[in-house]
Amino acid sequence: MYEMLEKKIQQIMPLLDEKQLRRYLGSEAEALGHGGIAIVSGISGKARNTIAAGIRDNRSGENIGDRTRKAGGGRKSIREKHPEIPKMIECVVSDSTCGNPENPLTYTTKSTRKIKQILNGKGYEIGHNVVGDILEEQGYSLQLNQKMLQIGDEHPDRNTQFEFINDKAKRFLLAGIPVISVDAKKKENLGSFINNGRTYRKSKDPIKVLDHDFPIKELGKVTPFGVYDISRNEGFVNLGISKDTAEFAVESISRCVADIGEKRIP
Repeated sequence: MYEMLEKKIQQIMPLLDEKQLRRYLGSEAEALGHGGIAIVSGISGKARNTIAAGIRDNRSGENIGDRTRKAGGGRKSIREKHPEIPKMIECVVSDSTCGNPENPLTYTTKSTRKIKQILNGKGYEIGHNVVGDILEEQGYSLQLNQKMLQIGDEHPDRNTQFEFINDKAKRFLLAGIPVISVDAKKKENLGSFINNGRTYRKSKDPIKVLDHDFPIKELGKVTPFGVYDISRNEGFVNLGISKDTAEFAVESISRCVADIGEKRIP
């Protein structure tokens, strides 16, 4: 979608000095509208703060003039000053995974601003936008909301509970005892229904599916139940047509044990 813009930016960037480049990228981002800064940042490799500054410069009406900074004469980036900063952010996000990349359970409720505050407290001068960029490079992404909030106050020991489970899992793994994570995923209608995935096809030859999403009574729905072996990084999926019940969970785990567990863990 943005191939032409990427080609244009890559051609123009080498021709501009720092201030000109900032204002040019700002103009492209502003023309794109909502989300433009992130898109231009991803194409150009420049920080979002730089592009936002370019937008402000353009809106101020100030002429660029002759005062430009000599190449390489600006402040060093946080990564140049502190090459360890990506690792520090990973440690903050993953809590106890620092020093143990194979920690079985990782979770975070920290925003980029909260991570920024923690790093500032450790002596790192870093902005939340840079934190966000580094997190994206490390494979983190903004996620859709999930139904996890409860009515009333959160239990004061909620974090302690997670730490207890995490510690217990690590102790079992060190002892050679298997640890699994289980979950039933979203039920899916059986039949030729549309999905969000895409496949390569000849031009103007899409796979034809039903024009509605109503379930077909004769086929019903299927529930995928996943069993994940944390130590081996392997998964097993059982498909069921009954409701998501305790019996279905036990049956799925039993099938996993019979199919792969007994062979690997006598």
